[in-house]
Order: sequence, then structure tokens, then C-alpha cells
Amino acid sequence: MTKNQSENPVVTSSLHLILGGARSGKSAYGERLAKDSELPVVYVATAQAFDDEMRERIKQHQSDRPAHWQSIEVLCDLPQTLLDNSHSENVVLVDCLTLWLMNLMYQQKDIHQSVTDLLHALTQVKGRVIIVSNEISMGVVPMGKESRLYVDELGRLHQRIAQAAQQVTLMVAGIPMVVKGR
Repeated sequence: MTKNQSENPVVTSSLHLILGGARSGKSAYGERLAKDSELPVVYVATAQAFDDEMRERIKQHQSDRPAHWQSIEVLCDLPQTLLDNSHSENVVLVDCLTLWLMNLMYQQKDIHQSVTDLLHALTQVKGRVIIVSNEISMGVVPMGKESRLYVDELGRLHQRIAQAAQQVTLMVAGIPMVVKGR
């Protein structure tokens, strides 16, 4: 058993990780899966609006979702939010891990502990969870130390979530490519 395997608890709920680049269709695909489940949806948004452009992006995401979906905004406490809002009669859609990790770094949280807490929470959730995240590590190595640290931490986070997930999908040009599962 590798170190990562021993650190990753077994997820007993239905966990689907959706990865993709910017504008790859990952959010729309996650939303479609949530809608197609025909279960009530809890949408967990992790974005912070630091400027006007980001405020517009957030507004667009909000207007793209059905109005009857419950929306929760969370910066850092994603594990507790999942525990408080998942049950067997709903689906929780998290959009996205990329911004959650950025929030952790911005707030100077302990990343290793936060990721461990997230993985532990995923073992306790009762229903379906869909997690969206940007795959940013397929390009060049960033020049700055902080950027390299972020790419490294996000890559490690993706590996741990993907290992725990029953399904992993990579979105390429709006096309879902099955990496793991059905």
C-alpha cells in the first residue's frame, strides 16, 4: 500500500470528480449530471469576487443554474458544508476545488489538514457528490514559487480525490472523457 492509499479513506457515497481546463465544459457537465439525477440539488460555490470580472462570472454561473437549486457559498469549510448538506435524497455539486484550494492558501490554512478533513468528510456523506475542478497541470511549469506550489498542491489534491472517487471524468472541448468508472 502506498502512502497516498493509506491516507485516503474509502468513500462509500457516490463521488464523481470532473476535471477540465478553462471553458472545457466541466461546470455545465456537472450541472447536467446533477439535474439528470432528478434529486434536489445543493450547489456549493467556492468562488470569491475580488474584481468586477469575477463578479460577472459568478453572476453568469448563478443565472445558468435552475432557481430551485439550493446554493451555498463557502470559502474554506467545505468538509463541514458537505457533512451538513448531503443525504441520500439529494446530490451535492461542488464548483470548484480549484478555487477552494486558492481560498485555503489565501487564508493561510493548513492545506494538508484541510485536504485530510475533506477526504474524511467524503467518507461520511450519505448521498451523491459531484466535484468540479480545473486541470491546470498539463501546461508549462509556472515561473513563480507560489504558482508552482499551487499547481503542486492542486495536483496532489486531484490525485487523492480521484483515488477515492468512483467516477472521474476529464472534459475536453465539451466532451466528457471517462477516466475512471462508467
